[in-house]
Amino acid sequence: MSNILIVAETQNGAIRECSYELVTLAQSLGGTVKSLVIGSGVGDLASQFAGKGGGETFVADDAAFANYSVDAWNKAIRAGVEASGADVVLISNTPQGWDVAPRIAAGLDVAFVSDCFNAEDQGGKLVCFRRVFNGKLDAQVTCGAGKAVLTVQPGSKEPFSGSGDGSTTALSVDLSGVRSKFVEIKQAESTGIDLTKADVVVSGGRGVGDPEKFPEVILPLANALGGAMGASRPVVDAGWLPHAHQVGSSGQVVTPKLYIACGISGAIQHLVGMKNSNYIIAINKDKDAPIFEVANLGVVGDLFEIVPALTAAVKAAKG
Repeated sequence: MSNILIVAETQNGAIRECSYELVTLAQSLGGTVKSLVIGSGVGDLASQFAGKGGGETFVADDAAFANYSVDAWNKAIRAGVEASGADVVLISNTPQGWDVAPRIAAGLDVAFVSDCFNAEDQGGKLVCFRRVFNGKLDAQVTCGAGKAVLTVQPGSKEPFSGSGDGSTTALSVDLSGVRSKFVEIKQAESTGIDLTKADVVVSGGRGVGDPEKFPEVILPLANALGGAMGASRPVVDAGWLPHAHQVGSSGQVVTPKLYIACGISGAIQHLVGMKNSNYIIAINKDKDAPIFEVANLGVVGDLFEIVPALTAAVKAAKG
């Protein structure tokens, strides 16, 4: 790899953690790492990112970038690619990334690979890894020309925690011809701990049997362990819990230190969202449930006997 451009995202006045995950991936690819920070009044954030692995960081700082606009971001990223001489552009697989990345690739007439969980330089060729068929298979995509735009799955890499010699450079962006405009942000009400950041996730599935059992059985164990409560898609589809609790391909991908699946059979869509957890405990009556195929520890039994007993044991151990 020669030049890699990271497109960093900001949220609530800070660089998002997924952007530091891009730094980890970029560093593993080798080559020269450069970055782009887009926003209004983001000079300090750009300096911070530059000093934490971002390398030479271009700053597109303008009132027009105060809120996301696909046209404005498209122009800023194209300007960043030109200024950096980037061969590979890394963008997080977030709603903004989904929106703008294909436009960047089309405009540059280069390869586009979405939702990667890894990428490698193999003999000078960029090889990207992504899940297909709802996570049943992992595909390897080789970018023959060596130039590409990738969106990278948040949570697939550890955030870069080192430091480096970085600098910031103001980036001039021609914003003429921008057609889209920001209207408003509608944000869902916060539901507590962010599943993607929790060290412990205790999830319930249809086997819990009743929405009232989640606060009675699943949540107490999650609280005792200092973690968060998750759920499978059928639980969310039934309206038992909000979508923010959903773990899986159409929910959140989590990689906690401990994942406890209670009454979850293990449909492939759910496994995609949690199978990379450090340690998985599965509790299910069905000894043939697919969830046991990815579990480090499987317990065949009644969750209504096991989970309360486990909660009591945790509380007793903590005193």
